Amino acid sequence: MLMDCLNWRVQNEIDSILAKPIIPTELYRGVRDSQLIGLSGYSREGMPVFAIGVGLSTFNKASVHYYVQSHIQINEYRDRVILPSASKKYGKPITTCVKVLDMTGLKLSALNQIKLLTIISTVDDLNYPEKTNTYYIVNVPYIFSACWKVVKPLLQERTRKKVQVLSGCGTDELLKIMDYASLPHFCKREGSGSSRHSQNGTDNCFSLDHHFHQQLYNYIKQQSLINESVQLIKQGSFHVDVPEPAAEGTQIAKTIESEFNKFGNGNGVSDSLNGLKINGD
Repeated sequence: MLMDCLNWRVQNEIDSILAKPIIPTELYRGVRDSQLIGLSGYSREGMPVFAIGVGLSTFNKASVHYYVQSHIQINEYRDRVILPSASKKYGKPITTCVKVLDMTGLKLSALNQIKLLTIISTVDDLNYPEKTNTYYIVNVPYIFSACWKVVKPLLQERTRKKVQVLSGCGTDELLKIMDYASLPHFCKREGSGSSRHSQNGTDNCFSLDHHFHQQLYNYIKQQSLINESVQLIKQGSFHVDVPEPAAEGTQIAKTIESEFNKFGNGNGVSDSLNGLKINGD
């Protein structure tokens, strides 16, 4: 696996991906508005807290290649800048992060995004393994709870142990591991959801105006200027070869698709019942 990962990095020039900005800025803003992810703060143990708006990410503002490029750039920035900086600040090695996944707005139309999400998941599984300490899932609608009961047994035990499905927006549980200031904006009050417009850009960690994304984008532009004398910056996505997903990932994707289709062909059960508590989780 290590050799495959190293070959993937060499063949796709991953070491230089942080010198390849998504331009123009308007295009990058579109990516940020439709691929909702951001750094909201740090846990008390020093682990970065990444917020992901799964339910409201539409992935409809750019091509698949831009979304994959952006995802890998955030991974690389985390590993090269965020984690070393946190290790220095907290005086100990910090090699993993915490992810809070917001399911607000999850609908049957998410089926259209399964292929892209499978690509991103495959990239992480094969090339950035064991980088997430815990996945916290919040603002859970009924459609997710039904899928989770089917998908959970398919996950490897080590992955299953990392996933915690919380009640409501998860504030009380998350405050056990982080301060209020580090909570993602969609966890700071019941029913807030991950609306792109619920708070101003400096509070909403999904926004390009948030300091994390400003620092990330400026870092990428600075790195590109260093390489400017070698080659001109060209507009266009950075194409990355993605290995075939493992059998487990393919099975999970097919299972999710099947469960979503049951809702689409069923009795019209609403998929917007936010805050449903899942017994036993």
